[in-house]
Amino acid sequence: MRRAREETVAWRYFNRDVVPFAAMFTVECTTVGANTLYKAASLRGLSFYVFVFYSYLVSTLLLLPLSLIFGRSRRLPPAKSPLFFKIFILGLLGFMSQIAACKGIEYSSPTLASAISNLTPAFTFTLAVIFRMEQVRLRSSASQAKIIGAILSISGALVIVLYKGPKVLSGASFTPSSSLPISVDQNLTSSDSSWMIGGLFLASQYFLLSVWYILQLYLVQTRVMETYPEEIRVVFFYNLFAMIISAPVCLFLERNLTSWVLKPDISLAAIVYSGFFVSLFSALTHTWGLHLKGAVYISLFRPLSIAIAVAMGAIFLGDALHLGSVIGSMILCFGFYTVIWGKAREDSTKTVAGSEHSPLLLTHVVGD
Repeated sequence: MRRAREETVAWRYFNRDVVPFAAMFTVECTTVGANTLYKAASLRGLSFYVFVFYSYLVSTLLLLPLSLIFGRSRRLPPAKSPLFFKIFILGLLGFMSQIAACKGIEYSSPTLASAISNLTPAFTFTLAVIFRMEQVRLRSSASQAKIIGAILSISGALVIVLYKGPKVLSGASFTPSSSLPISVDQNLTSSDSSWMIGGLFLASQYFLLSVWYILQLYLVQTRVMETYPEEIRVVFFYNLFAMIISAPVCLFLERNLTSWVLKPDISLAAIVYSGFFVSLFSALTHTWGLHLKGAVYISLFRPLSIAIAVAMGAIFLGDALHLGSVIGSMILCFGFYTVIWGKAREDSTKTVAGSEHSPLLLTHVVGD
């Protein structure tokens, strides 16, 4: 009897703690892996316009059967419904964010992308205050923590972008350098100016992502879901509209038709990997983790992506770790956790249910 009880407790611990930890760690690895694969593919000539369009195409095709299977409970709204326009706006912002992300990684590295991603809660909090979706009380320790955390996060990002510094760790790529075509982009990536340009693109990506979160909360959670509460189909239409938007833009900007012909190499692997793991696996895992552990638990894993990106970049890309990245990442991570702590404290000490609660920051701090 006692042994059976111990086995039950151990099984509960495994399901409630070990499995979520392993799942969140896997999500961070797969997300950084997608950035690393794209960087390697771009060095071999993959156009980021081609990558963006095909990634949306893969995710749309993957979500289509899921939306048909799990979205049968309600009829589709009329074609002229405002619902589709709202999702279209989100798709446009998502496409712009993806373009900035790919260009930023192309100029810099996946490590910088992982570090800059911790700006998301600071940007989201700042925009939420501007649009009066977040309450700030200067005498409250929670508000003070969020303000200080936002300032630290932005300061850390500026240190990473503006100060590269000496190398503290030299990468050793297992891929022969002779197999990588020497291009203008590759030469630019090694310069400080290119590093700054990449950082600005990545900062723009996460600023657009924060705007996306604000509109997503306002349009989708409070407007769309009331009219059409089918999450999987909404996500499917979001990817579909983003693919439709990206098609003419990417075809116009990438006029070399040979670039659109995919071969069974690292470029195809990067596209399929991004469409499956980033758009599908990560979204489903984060949704499951939110229900099981809450947003605070999931958000704690975000800075882990920096260490994962450093390891993958050194092993597969031969990237070097610079002093500015170390110092800036430490400041940025401290600011990230300060914002999260302030938001968690505010939610735990609220006095009137619903009057002070603002789910924006913690609900969407984990998104990518």
